[in-house]
This record gives sequence, structure tokens and C-alpha cells, in this order.
Amino acid sequence: MELNDTINLIMFLSVCVCLMMGFPVAFTLAGVALIFGSLGAVLGVFDLSFISAIPNRIFGNAMTNEILLAVPLFVFMGVMLERSKVAEQLLETMGQLFGDLRGGLGISVSIVGALLAASTGIVGATVVTMGLLSLPTMLKQGYNRGLACGSICAAGTLGQLIPPSIVLIILGDQISNAYVDAQRELGNWSPEPVSVGDLFAGTLLPGLMLVGLYILYQVGMAIFKPESSPPIHFEGSRRDLYKQALSALFPPIILIISVLGSILAGIATPTEAASVGAIGATLLAGYRVHILGISQDRLDKSMVDKMRGVSKTLCAIMGRLDAGKHWPIISAFIALSILVVLTFSMDLRIQRDHIPLYDMIGTGVAILCILIASYGILVAVWRLWATSIMRAVMQKTIETTSMVFVILIGAAMFSLVFRGYGGDEAVKEILEQIPGGKFGAIFAVMALMFILGFFLDFIEITFVVVPIVAPVLLQMDISPVWLGVMMAMNLQTSFLTPPFGFALFYLRGVAPNSVKTMDIYWGVAPFVIIQLIGLGILATFPELANWLPRVIFDTDFS
Repeated sequence: MELNDTINLIMFLSVCVCLMMGFPVAFTLAGVALIFGSLGAVLGVFDLSFISAIPNRIFGNAMTNEILLAVPLFVFMGVMLERSKVAEQLLETMGQLFGDLRGGLGISVSIVGALLAASTGIVGATVVTMGLLSLPTMLKQGYNRGLACGSICAAGTLGQLIPPSIVLIILGDQISNAYVDAQRELGNWSPEPVSVGDLFAGTLLPGLMLVGLYILYQVGMAIFKPESSPPIHFEGSRRDLYKQALSALFPPIILIISVLGSILAGIATPTEAASVGAIGATLLAGYRVHILGISQDRLDKSMVDKMRGVSKTLCAIMGRLDAGKHWPIISAFIALSILVVLTFSMDLRIQRDHIPLYDMIGTGVAILCILIASYGILVAVWRLWATSIMRAVMQKTIETTSMVFVILIGAAMFSLVFRGYGGDEAVKEILEQIPGGKFGAIFAVMALMFILGFFLDFIEITFVVVPIVAPVLLQMDISPVWLGVMMAMNLQTSFLTPPFGFALFYLRGVAPNSVKTMDIYWGVAPFVIIQLIGLGILATFPELANWLPRVIFDTDFS
């Protein structure tokens, strides 16, 4: 083994050890890269020009990347929906709807997990919410502790696979860059771009397949081990229950159609759809707050102190504009819907020499809709700010977004130093020498990612492993969409695999004392096996990932 290969191996192992010891991810990646880069320069085996390329890489991959702009918007949308109690209402009504079936509570948890995944995508919030609301009920009704814990953890992680997902945005950006690099190595200087929309469409069928496998397992447990998931008898009018279910399902479904539907229909880019989702989540949360008569003592004290005398005037004005009514929010939803229709049925450009009367009327209606929507958004923001919800949402959004982008910067530094030592060529040689050709190489990479998932987070694996192995794999005539979906499904298991699966930690934090840690570990084991089975099905039938992007976007990478 040459000196460069030895240093690369030690550098990679050093990162893994430091991360498992609990050091911050971003600073570990950047620090190890700089240390080994300096060491290589002293030994004369590393060109420091790679270090000088770091600012350009950071500026190009992070600061000016429009795709990654969707990350804070989707995080904002997810946290806002969490605060608006959408999950609570869904769980209560769906639990009652399916509860009288044997295994019905577990099935309802999987369905709610899928709905929340397609509308929020926040794993921690979903697991904690379902753990607080569903787990006590399932245990009280005699559900097996392991089955209950496993169902909640597995359903909570669906947000990593079912779009819109932060993982898919980050992974899509990495796969897109890797595909361009791979095509250039093959002599294709104008490759067809891989978009995040392609990955969203590609994960839709595998994600639904995984939900179906979860439900199939729960049905099997109900049939062969009926004592593990007894039915719950609902007392009350079924008609009222159906009304509650419709009321609970309507908001998230509308948001899913608006966000995911606009992406898959080609109407909006992921970033544009994320902005629509953020506004929709704000309006929905404002609708649910329903403040009647906002007074000075209900405002956030620190905000009042900063605004001093202006706060009283603002409070009085907004109190009159709000008046505790629902119609401003509802009007905003209607106005936004009309705007979407007008945008795609008329030419609303005003900088034209001649504007037909038809378009002029449409422009006037659009301006009126903008004013109505702005009024509704203003009322929603006011309600959320006055109850301190907006501040909490913004703080969580900033924390998560900062973490993602700082890790991205650290990973960019690590990747440059790794390549400076010739690590990309070494990885290419290793994967090409694995028996079984490209299928053997894919199996080895998937096995590596699965093992790393026991110890590392999905973000770390995405930023460290994917840029190294993806360009090599994509030179082997492999569909980038299929590869991205395979990686996304594999990364989802990192939330469930002990000892560092985050979903396990989230549930452990809210589970009652009667639930032991080993109950959670043993409970998720069947669902990890189910995910591996799903991964095997996807590997056997790549069309599950390739078919929908080809139909929707007319892109064929297979």
C-alpha cells in the first residue's frame, strides 16, 4: 500500500473514531482534513493548492446553490406543522378509525407516519409526537411493547424517504454533482442533469412500498400472534368519527398536493414548492392558534421591550385587524389557489407593449388576490408571533439549517483533501476489483453505508461517503436516480439501528418507565429487516425508482 493510500485510510478512520467519541461533526471533518493536509504537505505528498480551492468549493456548493435553499424552507414547514398540532389530530382520529381492527393501532401509526412524512419530514418531531400520544394507548390496550415501539420508530423515519425530504434534497445535490463528474470522466461534457425532482419522483413508489411492507407485517402479527395487537372498541357515532377523520386529513393532504404535487407536475422547482409549503404551514398554524383579543401581557416580553412604546400601538392595530376571526386565513388560502390558476391560465406580465383586456382583468384579479393573501399571512404571522410560536419555529429552523450547512462546509474540505491524496482513484480501483462487477460494487457500498449507519448520522454519511463512491459507481452505467433512491432507503435504517439510532433515542426520551431500552431495540429489529427486504426488492426491480421520473419528467437514466 502506498503512503497516500495509507494516509487516506488513517484519515477516514480518524473521522469515524472522532465522530463516535462525540466530537461535533462539522469541526471533526474540517479539523481532520486540515491536520492531514498539513501533514501531507510536510511529507511532500500533498499539494496545498487543494486547500486553496476550498473557498471556491464552499461558495459554489453551499452559498450559491439554489437547490439547498429548499432545506431551511422545508425545515421551517415541518417545524411549523409540528407546532400546529397536525400530528396529534391525525393520530387521534386515525387511531379511532382503525382501532376496532386487530392490529389497527399499528396500522394507523404507519399511515399517519406516511402522511406526516409527505407533509413535514421531521423525524424527531414525528417519533416524539407518536411516542407521547400513541405509545401509552397501545400499551394500555395490551399491545406487545416491542411491536408498539418498533411501529412508532419505523413510521417516524418514513420522513427520510417519502418526499419532500431534507435527505433527498441533500442527497440529490450530491448525486447530481457526482453524475456530472462521472459523465465528464466518460467523455460526455453535456450530460442530462439529475434534479431533486427526479429523486422525489423516484422515491415515491419505494416509499409507499415500504409503508405497505410495514402494514403487511403488522397484519401478519395480528393474525399469527393476536395477543400482540388486540382491537380497540370505539364508543360513539361512526358518522362523527368520519367527519373528524376528514377534518384531520384535509389540511395535510392539501399541503401534500400543493408541495409535492407542484414538483411532480413540473409546475415548481423544489425550492419554489418549499416556499409554498412554508407559507401554507404558516397559514395553517395561524388558523389553529385562533387568538381572541390579543393583549399586551400575551406578547413575548423580550419583543415588547425591544419595541417599547411602538408595541402598544402595534398590538392595538393588529388586534383590530385580527379580531380573532378565521376568515382572513381562509380567504388567504382561497386567494393563493386562485393565483395558482391565474398564473398558468393567463399571461400576467405587465411589461408589455400591448395587454389584452382578458389579461388585464386577470392581472387586476391577481393583484387583489395578492393583497388578500398578504392580509391573511400578516394575521397568521401576528398570531404566531404573539404566542411565541414563531420565535420557537425560527430558532429551530436556524439551528437545523446552520448544522446542515456547516457540515456541508466541513465535508467539502474533507473531500478535497481526500482527493488530493488520490483517494478517488484508490476507491475506483477497489470497487472495480470487487468480484461481481457493478453489482458487487453496489453491494459493497450498500453494506458499508448500512454498517456506518450503526454509528454515524445520515448527514455525515451523505456528505462523506457519497461524494467518494458515487462518481465511481456512476461510471459503471448505473442509473443515478436508482442509486440515489437505494442510498436514501439505506440511510433511513441509520435512524433505527442501535446503538446510535436517533429514532431510538427520541422514543426512549418520551416512553414510560415500563418500556425498557431493550424493548425498543428488539422492537425495531423486524422493521430493519423489512427495510433490508425493501432494499433487496428495489435492487431487483430498478424500475420501481426509474419508472415514475421517466413518465413525469421524460428523463431516462436507466
